[in-house]
Amino acid sequence: MRCDLHVHTTASGMCTVPVLDRICRESYNDPCALYDLLKRRGMNLVTTTDHDSIDSVEQLRRHPDFFLSEEVTCLTPSGTTLHMGVYGIREADHAQLQRRKDDLPTLVAYLNERKLFFSINHVFSSLTGPRTDSDFAFFEEFFPGMEVLNGQMLEASNHAAANLAKRWRKAAVAGSDAHTLHSLGLTYTEVPDSKTVPEFLAGLWAGKGVAHGVSGDFNKLTLAVMEIGWSMVREKNWTAMLMPLFLAVPAVTLANTIREQMFTGKWSRRLQAAELTSATPEYCASVLR
Repeated sequence: MRCDLHVHTTASGMCTVPVLDRICRESYNDPCALYDLLKRRGMNLVTTTDHDSIDSVEQLRRHPDFFLSEEVTCLTPSGTTLHMGVYGIREADHAQLQRRKDDLPTLVAYLNERKLFFSINHVFSSLTGPRTDSDFAFFEEFFPGMEVLNGQMLEASNHAAANLAKRWRKAAVAGSDAHTLHSLGLTYTEVPDSKTVPEFLAGLWAGKGVAHGVSGDFNKLTLAVMEIGWSMVREKNWTAMLMPLFLAVPAVTLANTIREQMFTGKWSRRLQAAELTSATPEYCASVLR
């Protein structure tokens, strides 16, 4: 069975860019339109992974091939921020995830108690801010899954994530990370021989997930940002006065592409150096501390 394990809808709330966070959404994807398009693009199962929200469930719960997931914005013990994908949750779990999201060890303990599969998303991206050595040590020890193919991340970032997941023996997850309908279902996870949602989720736990699809690049990101901008104008007509700012979008996305390349290069080299230097897991842990 196939499922795009990283998709966003209008339930993801407002964007995080200062000023625009008052007028522009993270995604303008209607949940029903998202479901229909994912099915047309060959997904056997459909989930949504909105930022700290499960509001899309009201429109999609009637579909037997839908299951609820969430992308939780978490605070690490070092004080940095990460995005965690949590899959196959109940509605009651949402409140518990949000209650614990600023205490990652407590959140992980809850997920393990509930036997919920979770992953670190876009691990080699600066999207959520800086990283520390201790962050990666925590990921290695406590996260069962890792997103190895994200449809918005650079190929180099995905390649580095896939190599890290293989070295750390993490279960693979893939998804489009689509904030617009354009890229939905073009990156996804397949669990061979699964026939139901429980079998699919069990396959993820067992490391049977196979990543398929495409990475992101400068052109794809630029198009997505422009599409979100046009959707904002359609929803709030008065924001048309901001359209001259659209001319700056390619420069902004180019700067982001360069920053992402530098971030990936820095951390992939740093982690490989630590692994090559270390003779034992205990020594590696002491270096990362």
